[in-house]
Amino acid sequence: MADTLNLALDTLQRAGRLDDLQDIVERLRGIFGVDHCVYHWVSPDGEQYGCGTYSRAWCLRYLHKDYLRIDPVVLACYRRAHPLDWRELDWSPRPVRAFLDDARAHGVGTQGYSVPVRGPSGQFAVFTLSSTVDDTAWDRFTRERQRDLILFAHYFNSVALSLAESRQPEPARALSPREADALTYLAMGYGRGQVANLLSISEHTLRAYIEGARVKLGALNTMQAVSRAVAEGLIVVGGARRAASGQWPALDMIEVGPSGA
Repeated sequence: MADTLNLALDTLQRAGRLDDLQDIVERLRGIFGVDHCVYHWVSPDGEQYGCGTYSRAWCLRYLHKDYLRIDPVVLACYRRAHPLDWRELDWSPRPVRAFLDDARAHGVGTQGYSVPVRGPSGQFAVFTLSSTVDDTAWDRFTRERQRDLILFAHYFNSVALSLAESRQPEPARALSPREADALTYLAMGYGRGQVANLLSISEHTLRAYIEGARVKLGALNTMQAVSRAVAEGLIVVGGARRAASGQWPALDMIEVGPSGA
């Protein structure tokens, strides 16, 4: 197990350019003994980079069907910090079930394990391994490799960022206390009128605070401003993630790279 991790890390250390990562994930598939290995990130401005071993046919279909909006793995990973076994997800809704059947028909695999990673200034990435082994074998694999996979996912992300420094977003400007309060209450699900009453200000003044926060965060709208504030740790609210966003920021602007999903 330690030898596998060391081999994977040694392979990753050889990357000299961002383009090298595609070759590396193809090698990692063999090192980890899985069917597929995929990495992709999205930045707060909606830019995405990806590399992976899914078939080109699946990547093109994923784009054509706009699956990024309903992919339960993507949506779940954005809302959590710990690894996700795909069997934990609710695949019962009809559109999600159709997506799963399509993915399996294109060789994505019947088992999956995804590690969410968060980088500087709201950068977000997912490192995924998938396979067609049975439940017993997959449980053993994830149980034995969980710690290594978490460490490797974070290291892969740091290498990717270091090879593409120009892609890293500028640090967000600090929010004022009132701006942070306004976004916090919105994240908790309060309406604008309720927030204005809670802060003892007019709705006109509240709009000014929200707009100021939106500009500082580089967000397109209030929903995205709340999402970015949560992701970047500028506001901390127990229920904020549910109210802030059900998807990655600015998904409609993302161009998916080689990984597809």
